[in-house]
Amino acid sequence: MTKVYEALKWASSFLIANGRDENAGEILLKHLMDMSRSQLLANFQATLPERIAEEFKRAVELHVSGTPVQYIIGAEDFYGRTFAVNKEVLIPRPETEELIEHTLRKISKRFREKAGLALVDIGTGSGAIAITMKLEEPDLTVIATDIAEASLNVARNNAKTLEADVTFIQADMLQPFLERGEKFDIVLSNPPYIPLSDRETMSVVVTGHEPHRALFAGRDGLDFYRRFMNELPQVINRPGLVGFEIGAGQGKAVADMLQQTFPNAAVSIELDINGKDRMVFAEL
Repeated sequence: MTKVYEALKWASSFLIANGRDENAGEILLKHLMDMSRSQLLANFQATLPERIAEEFKRAVELHVSGTPVQYIIGAEDFYGRTFAVNKEVLIPRPETEELIEHTLRKISKRFREKAGLALVDIGTGSGAIAITMKLEEPDLTVIATDIAEASLNVARNNAKTLEADVTFIQADMLQPFLERGEKFDIVLSNPPYIPLSDRETMSVVVTGHEPHRALFAGRDGLDFYRRFMNELPQVINRPGLVGFEIGAGQGKAVADMLQQTFPNAAVSIELDINGKDRMVFAEL
């Protein structure tokens, strides 16, 4: 019979030996035992039920083979809430929480009244951005799009679970709004921005499991931003706010695109907690 601490010790050694984060074992076991970290620690000497011990071993081995922990447990925390995730959506990252933080601050500064403001999140995936914005600013009208219906199913379920009133539309970027002449006060997106050339150097945990449509964007990673520049002027109100998440080193290129598209806008590059280019905003 295996005790909790023995299972965690084995997992830690096995994960380290295979180049994975040793903390993954604790995350997986917390999920399988439906316990908080403090509860797990309080049961360190407890004997694991045989079924859970077997499931834990399989889960750790699955992660070592490349499957992200979040896909194994089916969830990831984002901005203080838990979002369901699966292989159809990108796993929400801490960097995107910073996009939320900056956007909330800029909304408060940019708009006198929040009631009636319309926000659209393009390429919503799990719905993390759209749902979080609606829950943090309930007066916003929030619409979110994604090209993949499978992704939207995840987002809709998250909105239902978290009780967020968000409208989800299957769409190729801004197309339905261009056709209807619909406009927004705030446009946000965390689009694909990784150059195809980077694929070979990336972790198999990412490239082997997360949807490539949410990761890669042409030779230099800027394809989606170029397309945005053609469509944005027709859907953004004045005053308005545009916010993008970007890849490291892409700040100047995306900022230049926005400045050329909106010559009178205040365009800014914002850094993440690691001091890297991570967001670009245009305040119109």
